Amino acid sequence: MSTDSDLNVTTPDHVFDGGDLDCGSGLALLIRENMLQTPIGGILEIKSREPTVREDLPPWCRLSGHEYLGAIDETDHVRYLVKRGAGTEHDKKALQEDMADANNYVWRARSRVTGPLTSTVYCRNFSFSVGQPASFEEKDKNPSAVEYLLGAVAGAIATGFASECSRDNLDIDDIEIVISGRLKSVLAHLGMEEGDPSFESIKLKCFASTMEDEGQVMEAWNRTVVRSPLATTLEKALDLTVKLVVVM
Repeated sequence: MSTDSDLNVTTPDHVFDGGDLDCGSGLALLIRENMLQTPIGGILEIKSREPTVREDLPPWCRLSGHEYLGAIDETDHVRYLVKRGAGTEHDKKALQEDMADANNYVWRARSRVTGPLTSTVYCRNFSFSVGQPASFEEKDKNPSAVEYLLGAVAGAIATGFASECSRDNLDIDDIEIVISGRLKSVLAHLGMEEGDPSFESIKLKCFASTMEDEGQVMEAWNRTVVRSPLATTLEKALDLTVKLVVVM
């Protein structure tokens, strides 16, 4: 492996910013894609703010036939340098296989009734309790399914937006989202009348505190929304309103 002084004077052939993505959330795919834009024997520089990349990248390089040269710590990110190995066709095939695996991936969870008006959901190494399908109480032991849906949308947009800003080197001091939803017929859900119990509308407003250029922040926001699986699914089924407010 090269020394720190050697790395500091190394000129990469290609550079890309992985932001705060980890290898399990798409960074490995992006590395393969950008590796194909690096000549064989050339140097790929990967900028990252995700701590786990330091441990995950060296073994990935060994398995992929590339040489991990080392890391350079900067103030707000780490620069990882990788020397591309031989095997263009292998890289192309590996990228195609990874992309196919990603497109065919199926998320799974299971749920069991574990108490009065309570179910427990299990997914990967997580479990969480879900209360009633919808609740009108001021306080409950567990969030309702409706609240989990709204929370999932808000959380996905907040995390996704922070990641997009990170990849664009935009310094965001704070991100907060307010979300609300209205059902078409609550009484239909309760079985008190015939009707449609589905969501009629969901409104989401994001407040971002930053001194960065508002146009660049808006570009990152727009990418976040159009790339969100939950937001793009919901906007096909109901009136979904999303808005960004930049607070200087």
